[in-house]
Amino acid sequence: MSPLLGIESLTIQAGGKPLVSNVSFSVAPGERLGLIGESGSGKSLTALASIGLLPDGLQASGSVLLDGRQVVGARDRDLVPLRGTVAAVVFQEPLTALDPLMTIGRQVGIAVRRRAKRDGHPTDSITVMGEVLDLLDQVSLPQPQRIAEAWPHEVSGGQRQRAAIAMALACKPKLLIADEPTTALDVTTQAEILKLLGQLVRERNMALLFISHDLPVVAGAVDRVVVLRHGSIVEQGPVATVFGQPSHEYTQSLVAAARAFDDALEIAP
Repeated sequence: MSPLLGIESLTIQAGGKPLVSNVSFSVAPGERLGLIGESGSGKSLTALASIGLLPDGLQASGSVLLDGRQVVGARDRDLVPLRGTVAAVVFQEPLTALDPLMTIGRQVGIAVRRRAKRDGHPTDSITVMGEVLDLLDQVSLPQPQRIAEAWPHEVSGGQRQRAAIAMALACKPKLLIADEPTTALDVTTQAEILKLLGQLVRERNMALLFISHDLPVVAGAVDRVVVLRHGSIVEQGPVATVFGQPSHEYTQSLVAAARAFDDALEIAP
């Protein structure tokens, strides 16, 4: 089976300085892969490159095949049909990811209408809003009608993140890219969002590329991990192997730090 996302020798540069160097990995249909590393390791840049959304001034080389289509060097207008349909992104801070000048329902509705138009389904306001409310219900938002009519600043961080997930799911993507989706949330809400993502990925048989620096979070969300440091892969493999018997000293330090933190919590009064 061909990978849904295949990255080979990806290098990203800014003014001749490499930010990501010779990165290669793949995500199979239905697979859950974690991309981990400290801040500045190149995780988010790699994810953005996979859907052709690198910021201006950055140059990518190598190969990124998304559902068989080459992303590196492609025109943006040729990649637009892949976004949402093949891959959708949930960003780490929904307050900035969501448009503050539009209600939540309208923002989710734009994605619903786009998918309906693509599939030849009705795009009238009543039908679209019905699907919006259904999506908000699927991501376990209470009172979907109230949330749909609310502005982003009028709901909690966890509710905004659930709305962002609903918007990402609206186009029924094959691959969901979750870029540190729980970073801005409290511990209890983090657990709820992780449980929700896991449930939705299984129910919809989607592939998942989960980006995080938090090892316990990653361990509970994916089957396989890729460890990045300074823009390069230092280790990759099944979660149990990489976290249970890390071979690279950097991964060993990450695992040791995570264990020390857990031990500190256990002995705290």
